[in-house]
Amino acid sequence: MHWDPEGLIARLNSYAPYAGAGVELTYIADDASEVRVRMRLVPSNTNVVGTHFGGSLYAMVDPHLMLLLMRRLGGEYVVWDRAATIEFLRPGRGTVFATVRVTEEEVEAIREATASGDKHHPQWTLQVLDEEGEVVATVHKTLYVRRKRDV
Repeated sequence: MHWDPEGLIARLNSYAPYAGAGVELTYIADDASEVRVRMRLVPSNTNVVGTHFGGSLYAMVDPHLMLLLMRRLGGEYVVWDRAATIEFLRPGRGTVFATVRVTEEEVEAIREATASGDKHHPQWTLQVLDEEGEVVATVHKTLYVRRKRDV
């Protein structure tokens, strides 16, 4: 699979749910270890009380762990989102930011947990931050990972 971070940024930034919500990817690491994303407060993502719509806050981080892991693990693995929860901690105003990382240690732990063909449900906690670095929302993500059976 060809990995083109700049092309992926362009595709995701033009993806209708992201474009409509004002979500913008600003960086994808060449080694698929990190994604950075931001979202300005615009009319299309403002809720009834004038702050960021909660669904848009979640959308900022939604697909990235899956995409990074698919790249890091390679085509021998099945990777799916399994579960997610979001906790809103303070109103999101202005521009908000999130960084999604997958470390080499996490990748190796997943490889070990799935080496025998077993499924594994790794978990991450992600944060959406405001311009002052305060946590606006915390997202807990669980993925489903296993080696493909026909490999």
